[in-house]
Amino acid sequence: MTASMTRAERKGTLSVVKPRGLSKGARVGVFAPASPAEESRVTRGVTELKSLGFAPEDSFSRESQAYFSASVDSRLNHFSSLLNDPNIAGLVALRGGYGSNYLLEQIWKNPPAHSKCLIGYSDVTSLQILLWQKSGWVTFYGPMAAAGLDAGASAPNGYDRPSFEAALFGASSQWNVNLNGGTMERGNAEGIVLGGCLTLIETTLGTPWELDTADSILLLEDRGMKPWQIDRALMHLTQAGKFRGVKGIILGEFPDCEPPVAGSPTAKDVCERILKPLSIPIVYGAAVGHTARPMLTVPLGIRAKFTSEETGTVEFLESAVIP
Repeated sequence: MTASMTRAERKGTLSVVKPRGLSKGARVGVFAPASPAEESRVTRGVTELKSLGFAPEDSFSRESQAYFSASVDSRLNHFSSLLNDPNIAGLVALRGGYGSNYLLEQIWKNPPAHSKCLIGYSDVTSLQILLWQKSGWVTFYGPMAAAGLDAGASAPNGYDRPSFEAALFGASSQWNVNLNGGTMERGNAEGIVLGGCLTLIETTLGTPWELDTADSILLLEDRGMKPWQIDRALMHLTQAGKFRGVKGIILGEFPDCEPPVAGSPTAKDVCERILKPLSIPIVYGAAVGHTARPMLTVPLGIRAKFTSEETGTVEFLESAVIP
């Protein structure tokens, strides 16, 4: 495997590749790259996809192994079959958990030839980053079948339908998303929206698909970390130079990240101490990824204007899909 290239080195050899937009009646495949899910949640998620006008297929293996949804070969083959099936218009992840990293080397060696809408968050960050670094794919950081869609639109632990449809249907070439967060550092910026789950971004360091963050509006979110673990991850990214050239930062809520000792630094305190000195626009507490609020869908790989005033807004300057 070769070392990762910066965006400057890739310029002229790798362009942004947008998938074809979804439409009513489109067949979408549910894929399970990581951990298994309760069947009742799968059923609810598939039902919600139908309510959105899609024709979902949930043919992934239910033969779970330990904390994986299935064997590596089974997960990889199913993922590849959906990508190569001309009748499948988009892919929706089942859930996160752990396991997508087992698929990465084979996908890096044999990248898919044609892009499709790929939706997910959390552990799916690994796949989204690889497809961006290898092939310039635009993907979507948003709800999954058994982690967001199963709870329904506008519901607690559910998803935000307007941003989901705006991103995937591509009805407008310019559109806004209210992040529903709070200002940590005021300002405005323009860049390419990239990022995802903090832990998974960190684990790309030293790999061929290490995320190039230059010129980005960087989305960082996670759950279940102690504040000192968030501190360590952010310091690792700092020392690896991953905040050089970043134009702005969107931080999630970091749920279940309470300090173990009363009065010790919180997740927000840690982010503020490490990131505010960058003097770039920062929003904290956006309704992205791991959130109990309706989850926003955020395209990764397209340019946007970002303002950290009030609740924070991202104005996407182009469609994430092609007609």
